[in-house]
Amino acid sequence: MKILAIGMNYSSHVKEMSDILSPEPVIFGKPETALLINGKPFFYPDFSNDIHYETEIVIKIDRLGRNIAPKFSHRYFTEITVGIDFTARDLQKQCKEKGQPWEIAKAFDNSAAIGRMISKNAFPDVQSIDFHLDINGVTVQQGNTKDMIFSIDKIISDISKYFTLKNGDLIFTGTPQGVGPVKIGDHLQGYLEDELVLDFKIK
Repeated sequence: MKILAIGMNYSSHVKEMSDILSPEPVIFGKPETALLINGKPFFYPDFSNDIHYETEIVIKIDRLGRNIAPKFSHRYFTEITVGIDFTARDLQKQCKEKGQPWEIAKAFDNSAAIGRMISKNAFPDVQSIDFHLDINGVTVQQGNTKDMIFSIDKIISDISKYFTLKNGDLIFTGTPQGVGPVKIGDHLQGYLEDELVLDFKIK
């Protein structure tokens, strides 16, 4: 199982980060050790003082595929959920300033929290799904998949040019505007439409 992710896939987040739009999906990876599941707590690491949440729609691949045409991408996943792409923003800034890769800021242990999977058939259109994150009962980030720069079908197709997709692989599809810091004691709850699918605490 591998975890792949898309950066800068909502124009609102690109503006928020003062970044530049890319003509193609920006792809990066996280190791299996980054996965955080089943409502287990996220333990704040001692190597960072500025961990941020990034709320995203996550899809689970359920068949083998390579060089997938966009028109067939929908056949390669049946389940989705909400996930948090945790980022050590201070480490990311340091790495960017030095022109270095920044996996240590994105791919550290437990940096990919995911919620309970739901059938995509529960939604009329996967490119029109509301999702949001509450922290301590207050909504801090919300988005809709219709605002993606690159659609889920486009993402699957592009990733499959470089990486063979296998059953169980996870794809984080990008975050909208509203990323921010977490602190010890926070209670994070992620929703697909009005359904709670992700629920855990920061310790």
